[in-house]
Amino acid sequence: MPEGEGEGSEIPRSSLYDYLENADPDDKIGQAPRDSVESPSPGPLTGAAILPTAAAPSPGSTDDTARARREFSALLGEFRRTPVLVPLGEDEAPLVGDYGGIRWIYAFSDESALARFAVARGEGSREWEYWRVLGARLLDAGVPAMGVPTGVALDVGSDGDDMLFPPVAGIVPDATAVDAQAAHGEESQ
Repeated sequence: MPEGEGEGSEIPRSSLYDYLENADPDDKIGQAPRDSVESPSPGPLTGAAILPTAAAPSPGSTDDTARARREFSALLGEFRRTPVLVPLGEDEAPLVGDYGGIRWIYAFSDESALARFAVARGEGSREWEYWRVLGARLLDAGVPAMGVPTGVALDVGSDGDDMLFPPVAGIVPDATAVDAQAAHGEESQ
């Protein structure tokens, strides 16, 4: 819905964006996929690695920025070491959503997070097939296999527990990172 239409038309953002904005205020990464917020759920990839949004560091402080980067790095490392569930679409390919010029592979920390997603989509009664893969494999092999700018949306449909791993250097392979592609494109001109 375009900005300013109707009451309450703003889409809540993932708490991850508070850390991304503080880490690099000039970064213009898109918003969370529209269906990324529903009901709360604690998952194995949340908790100690990230502080609650209310305790997010204030922008501008070098120490706070460094701390936010360390916290995000810890979260990314935990995601890479953890098996996640990747639901499959009718064509037996990973289920994805497109938003903001980015394709997002849906991944879930556990079956209850996947169930909340299914219910939020109105598809809670159907049987869901999924792959169980390491987060590292999803980022290092799944993202490049898409052939378009692709990130990973973790636990969409779990209000407050959703995480986005955008297609940027340091998260996905440099060959598929949109910021690395932009830097190489500028150098060759």
